[in-house]
Formats: sequence, structure tokens, C-alpha cells
Amino acid sequence: MRKRTLMLAAAALAASPLALGTAGAAEPVKVGLAVANLQADFFNQIKQSVERNAKEMGATVVTVDAKGDGATQVSQIQDLVNQKVQALIYIPAGAAAAAIPVKTAKAAGIPVVAVDRNPTDAPGDTFIATNSVAAAKALGDYACKQSGGKGVLAIIQGQIGTTPEQDRDKGFKEAMASCPGIKEATREASKMWMKDEGFNIAQNMLQRNPSINMFFGRADALALGAAQAVKASGIDHKVYVFGFDGDLAGLRAVKDGALDATMTQRTQFMGKLALQSALDLVAGKKVPAEQLQDASLTTKENVDGFIANHP
Repeated sequence: MRKRTLMLAAAALAASPLALGTAGAAEPVKVGLAVANLQADFFNQIKQSVERNAKEMGATVVTVDAKGDGATQVSQIQDLVNQKVQALIYIPAGAAAAAIPVKTAKAAGIPVVAVDRNPTDAPGDTFIATNSVAAAKALGDYACKQSGGKGVLAIIQGQIGTTPEQDRDKGFKEAMASCPGIKEATREASKMWMKDEGFNIAQNMLQRNPSINMFFGRADALALGAAQAVKASGIDHKVYVFGFDGDLAGLRAVKDGALDATMTQRTQFMGKLALQSALDLVAGKKVPAEQLQDASLTTKENVDGFIANHP
């Protein structure tokens, strides 16, 4: 009887997931990746990094794209929960309903890795992003230096209420406080951080105030739209245009001189870090509540390196 009991216990152990390390490869961890909008190169780079590293790190990834719509994203994440993902990497599509997916996932016992944007009233288990306050201050300091400390500034904002918009505003304001010769003339928010929005907003700003000689687009796409509007306007004075992200199109525009500078974010690293953090949370490991990354001031002098090898 004792021999039979031991044999049954051994058979049960061999059939359990804990024994797979000796019997064969462990089952991959199923991770949901909810992306705000894959039309944006920044989010695409995060997605590519997560998916590229998944197999090597022992994960399968189910990706959904909200296409910038918060209500769609709420529905998509409920579906991911129903598919029994074991962790969620979450890039909120906006500010209005950003907390709902976190609460939905956590109610199902699913850990959440928030990337780029973190709902203030329902934060992820860890938050991975660029230190946008420090990065925007560095960009503002550079803008002050390049312009000789004088200018008429127009700001094209990202989505109001989102983490990157708030932090980039804070950092740039800190720089401008030390550069009183640059006067902010106007600001307007975009809804989707897209190039066509940047063009339309900048065009209207220039029509109202042709003395504008500096634009800060909170994302490269917005800055590229502003650069296009400046070119179309026929204005005969120098207009500085600064972006933020280090998207491939933005980097090429810096190289070509259409943008005067951008801040290159570590998107490839952030995607891999997000996946590793998700796997660590599933394994019960402790992960820092906040994991902020540096960004690099990128100008014509150093842009080639970022085009060749994006961090």
C-alpha cells in the first residue's frame, strides 16, 4: 500500500506545472499588451520590442490596439481578462477612462504594468516611462540657448490629463522660468498626438500671430506638423521647432533640419523592461512602483547614432 501511495504521488507531481522544468519546457506566460494607438511610432516600437523578446523570455503576447479610443480599450481589456492573460502591459488610450482597465485586471488578480501613462486614481503595479520632467527641462534649456534666450513661443500640447503631457509641461516650464526672454504666446491641445493635428493647430497659430518663432510639439508627430505649417506659411524669419519622442520620422527630420531637436526615448529598452516586469510580477517578485528612464537630447550633431541604433 505504501509503495502504491508513493507511486501515485510521484505521478501527480510529474503531471503538475511545477515539474515541467525537468519533464520539458515550462508553459509560456500569457501576457496581454493593450496599446493606445499603433499609428504612433512610439507605441509601435514598444509593441515590437515586447513581441520580439517574448519567446526568449518565456512568454506569449496577445496584442490589442485601441486606435486612440478609450471605450474601445476598456472593452479590449475585458476581453483579455476573459482570455485569462496572466499579466497586462497597459498603455492607456487617454485620461478619461484610464483607471477602468486597471481595476478590471486587478479584480481578476492580474498584475498590471503601466507604460508611458499611469492612471492617478488606479496606478499599475509598476509604471515604466521616460522621466519626462527632466527630459523636457533639458529640451527647454537647449531651446533657450539656441534662440539666444529670446522668442515668441507656441506650444502644441498632447492629450490633456495624460502623464506625458503633464510631465512635459512641468519640465519645459521649469526651463522657461530661467529664460524670461522667451514669452509663451499661445497653446492648444491635440486629441491624438498626430501630425495632421499639429499642422492644423500650428497653421492657425501662425495666422493669428505671425511673430511666433518657436514651437514645442509635445510629440514628434505634432512637431512635424508644425514644421510643415511653418514651411507652408512662407514666413521669412527663423522658426525653431522642437519635438519629443525620437520617432524615426522625427529623427530623420532632425537630420534634415526640419526639427531643431527632439528627446529620444528608450523605447526598445522600455518594451523589454515592461515584459520582464510582467513576468516578475506573475512570479511573485517585488518590482519597483516606478521605473523612470532617461531620454537623450538629440540634435543634428548626434542624430545619426540614434537612427542607426535606437535605444
